[in-house]
Amino acid sequence: MTARTPSETARDIPEATVARLPVYLRALTSLSEAGTSTCSSEALAASAGVNSAMLRKDLSYLGSYGTRGVGYDVDYLRYQIAREIGVTQDWPVVIVGIGNLGHALANYSGFRSRGFRTVALLDADPARTGETVAGIDVRPFDDLEGIVAEHGVAIGVIATPAPAAQAVADRMVAAGISSILNFAASVLTVPAGVDVRKVDLSIELQILAYHEQRKAQDQQQEETA
Repeated sequence: MTARTPSETARDIPEATVARLPVYLRALTSLSEAGTSTCSSEALAASAGVNSAMLRKDLSYLGSYGTRGVGYDVDYLRYQIAREIGVTQDWPVVIVGIGNLGHALANYSGFRSRGFRTVALLDADPARTGETVAGIDVRPFDDLEGIVAEHGVAIGVIATPAPAAQAVADRMVAAGISSILNFAASVLTVPAGVDVRKVDLSIELQILAYHEQRKAQDQQQEETA
C-alpha cells in the first residue's frame, strides 16, 4: 500500500471529494465497530450511500489503499482518511451563543469522539454567565480573545441569532480563529484565508418540502393518467 502525506494531497483533492471523506470515515467507523476487518469498494460505497465508482475515484486522490481481490483494510483506511482530514489530532473548539441550539451542540457527544474538544461556551447575555452546560461553565463573550490565545483555538462555532452573527465572526477572525461553523441564518463576510461552513436547517427542510411536493404531484399525475 502506498500513500501520500497530507501536505502532498491537500492541494489537489477536489472540494466535492473532501466533503465526502467524513461520510466514508463514518461508514468505516460503523464497519469497524461491527467487527468488519476488510470490505470491498461496493460494500463501503453502499454503507456510505454513494456508488462504488465515485468511491474508488475519491480514494484514488489519497493514494492506493485497496488490495485487488481482497478489498480495503477497514481500520487502516479509517486511519488514513482521519489523518487526511485532520481528525487524528485534538482540535479545540469554542461555541458562541448558548441558547437552545448552543445547548444541543454543547451536549453533542459526536464532537469528542471525532477529534473535537469544546474548550469554552460563550454568550453575551450576562444572565447565562456561570450556567453549566455539558460540564462546562458558560463564560462572557468578552473572554473570547483570551480563550483563543490560551487554547490555540482555530475553529469557532456560531449559534447566535442571525443579527449578531457577523459581529461574532468579526471578533473570532480578529482573535485568530480561521475556520467557522455558522448555524445562524445569515451569510457571513470573512477575509481571504478564513473558511466558513454554513448549516441552515430551515433550508434543508425546504429542500425536503420541495421533494415531497414533487412526489405528490407525480402521484397525482399517475392517478389521473
